[in-house]
Amino acid sequence: MARHLKLLVQRWSSRVFSVEVDAAPRYFGVREQLRGEPVPPDVFSEVQKQDRCYSLLVCSGDRVTGDRFHWELRDRLQTQLPPGSGLRSMSSFIPDQKGSLLKGYFLQSRAGNSSLIEDILTDLEQRNPVLVCSYSQSEDGQQWTQCLWYQSEENPVRFCVVPSETPKHHPSVLNMINSDVFYSLEEACDVLKQVHFKNIKLSCNILHNGALIESNKCFHFHFVGKTTLTESLRDSLGATLLRSPPQCLSAWRGRFDREPPLIRRAFYAVGNYITAEQINQEASKSPVIVDRFWHSTAAYAIATAVTGPVSNLPHEGAEVYRWPGDLLQPSLVILLTLDPEERKRRLRSRGLMKTDEEEELDHNKLFRLRVEEAYRRIGGPACTALDASPSADLVLQQALLLIRAKCHL
Repeated sequence: MARHLKLLVQRWSSRVFSVEVDAAPRYFGVREQLRGEPVPPDVFSEVQKQDRCYSLLVCSGDRVTGDRFHWELRDRLQTQLPPGSGLRSMSSFIPDQKGSLLKGYFLQSRAGNSSLIEDILTDLEQRNPVLVCSYSQSEDGQQWTQCLWYQSEENPVRFCVVPSETPKHHPSVLNMINSDVFYSLEEACDVLKQVHFKNIKLSCNILHNGALIESNKCFHFHFVGKTTLTESLRDSLGATLLRSPPQCLSAWRGRFDREPPLIRRAFYAVGNYITAEQINQEASKSPVIVDRFWHSTAAYAIATAVTGPVSNLPHEGAEVYRWPGDLLQPSLVILLTLDPEERKRRLRSRGLMKTDEEEELDHNKLFRLRVEEAYRRIGGPACTALDASPSADLVLQQALLLIRAKCHL
């Protein structure tokens, strides 16, 4: 760990820092020496003279350990920090360098609480894989200095804080591959094998021995959205209906929904591979309909990892939108679209429970727009949109036309 930290510190001035303010990132950088007139970065513009600022960045060499610590750190800080302390998500990264993203938190508090806060942060730094920084401002408030508590907060490494241009890509994009979105069974299983849950490990081992890529002669269709429609299509086509995550994982879903993002995403990725194996088993007998599949897993993961407007998403054609090379591809993907208010009304009338991400979809317009755009950009194959607002019978007929036109059934 000491060597890992030393390498990070050696390139510290190459890093850009990002703090989430009003659901959008604000950026700043650091320099060993100031050039030109000091200009305070936007993130410090609302900090009062008597306030103190700190940052913590998780820097574990093991990504599962680091993700779990970062996930638990927020609750720990909210419990220990004095009332009135501000706590925001932040990150640090080297522009365009994949795997360089560090996640953490930015703290703001009154000067009178500084001794208590610094005791808490010192204890965290000494016991955990975290780098702590404090920030101080000049008398005129124009210049901010970052003090990196590397090795000792009594002898910090100091940097001048400077504004930074908005990077070409949202910082989350740098660590998205096989962290937010998994592109191989092996990568997802590597994560889950570190979780002490033997049945999940068994599922990974079974899948490793199975054939997951197969050019099946029967068609299978992936639907995103409406259980009623998939059941009607099953009956109309004499098809097999599968769901992802599959039924064999349903008992564990609640547990994994409470896990840190990395472990949660790996669980849903493995669910897609188990569903693919089920498709292989059923496709020789009948057409197969799948209620949700990799498109859903990827779209929600991408939209959650990236904050702010749709323009912050990875650009069209980016690697993150490609289909996993070892996962069976559907013949057709139909994305059911519905007005948000009508969607909520239907869910209420059917008494269905929603995941945390579905709750966010209802209450956060920017998140909903990111999800919709991520769906649109995913290939292998691309989604075919179908308006689900007409009557159930009409939507069923339109879906059957799409299937028969594409698959000649």
